[in-house]
Amino acid sequence: MANNNKIVNQLRALVLLTKTEEQVARTRISQARTDAVRRELTQNADNAAARTIEITEALRSLGGVPDVVTPALGRLSASLKATFEQAAPVEEALLSDLSLEHQLLDRATYVKVLAEQAEETKVRRLAEKLIGAHQATVEWLTVVLAEEALGGPAALVATPVQKVAGGVARAVNAPVRFWANRVNNAVDTVRNAGEETSDRFSAVTDRAAQLTGAVRETLTAGRSASLRRAEQIARREGNKDAAKAARTAREELGDVSADELPIKGFDSLSTPDAAKAAKALREPHDIRVIIRYEETHKNRSSVISAAQVALAEVAKEAVGVDA
Repeated sequence: MANNNKIVNQLRALVLLTKTEEQVARTRISQARTDAVRRELTQNADNAAARTIEITEALRSLGGVPDVVTPALGRLSASLKATFEQAAPVEEALLSDLSLEHQLLDRATYVKVLAEQAEETKVRRLAEKLIGAHQATVEWLTVVLAEEALGGPAALVATPVQKVAGGVARAVNAPVRFWANRVNNAVDTVRNAGEETSDRFSAVTDRAAQLTGAVRETLTAGRSASLRRAEQIARREGNKDAAKAARTAREELGDVSADELPIKGFDSLSTPDAAKAAKALREPHDIRVIIRYEETHKNRSSVISAAQVALAEVAKEAVGVDA
């Protein structure tokens, strides 16, 4: 009976956590990058709802009191989780999801052993089913995190708030900030060194004025044009880091020309051929460029999905998950 009490307590905890899992999956649907991922998340949420019912039935079969409070707590927990994680980068939200899945997996494993000892066959079978489901989700989230670590874009996109928290805005603004910092540093260096020669100071301030003009140039045009202009100025000034930052920001916006793409003649390829070529890519950077470009141009779902599959394969290799 002691073991049954433990099983009942663990099943109650699993109901709460599974309800939270369902709600989290439903909040993630809006972040899905492709229709395939959206369908997968919807199915995951529906499966979690079905598991909640199965766990509740197992709880009743052991004489556990039906819990009308736990489901509401699960929804509240998921709502709070979704709210607070908006202040953190998307990788932190995914790590939190992964932590939830690990807890579900560990508790299901514990219930399996308890059920075996108590000779509760139906509960053991349920626990084995839960273990399989959570192992698959842990693997999926691990791969999504690896995709993000490889530079993405991952299966889930960051919300606008998470993008800011994660520093995407800083990346876009990096070229302009570089010039502003350079102006400040140039002037401060002269002042701190105590240079008193007017000609020397005049030369530096002239240079500062020139750089300030470059900043003004980048701000008066549109965002894409601004980044291109910043990149040109950086290359002209010989600053490779600033040029690279501007190029990266353009790639994130999908603002690259056809001749900058890693697939030759990509724009002229048919949809099946473009998807095949995208799926064959193995460099995360190249995959990222193709996805961003496709999303901002023809936006063919099959091509984007094929590129996403390629990135997932690379991510699986990175974390040692069998394809």
